[in-house]
Amino acid sequence: MIFGDIRCPERAGLPSPLLAALTLALKADPQRCEPGRHALQGEDIFMNVMQFMTQPAHAKRAELHAEYIDVQILLAGEERIEFGLADSARQCDEWHHEDDYQLCDEIAGQQSVTLQAGMFAVFFPGEPHKPGIQGETPAEIKKAVVKVHRKLLER
Repeated sequence: MIFGDIRCPERAGLPSPLLAALTLALKADPQRCEPGRHALQGEDIFMNVMQFMTQPAHAKRAELHAEYIDVQILLAGEERIEFGLADSARQCDEWHHEDDYQLCDEIAGQQSVTLQAGMFAVFFPGEPHKPGIQGETPAEIKKAVVKVHRKLLER
């Protein structure tokens, strides 16, 4: 997991393909995009824009991906994301290979990070993460999740 600020993403130490994908997404102006999927570079890089209310941690489940890296950009509001290291997901459902995700009920050695508007967090394949967790009270957030196929880092 890596996190940083969209105003100076180069300071986060992102591998160049991830920095390029983040830059591409920011040029698409996700703040003005309607919720939904937005193509950026075919199936290699695309962006899901969403707007929703945060929830208590117990109401959320962790997610894992195998093929795509998540670059989660918080556009408005504040959210906490619980996460863990690779192989720390427990009590998992079956894989949904066609949509590249698996849901899990527990993260061993769980950590958390709180994002404020303008921050981003990167989760690599196999790293469980539970986004959209509220602070003291539920709040509406808007975010963009840039999906970057892992093969772009293997070149």
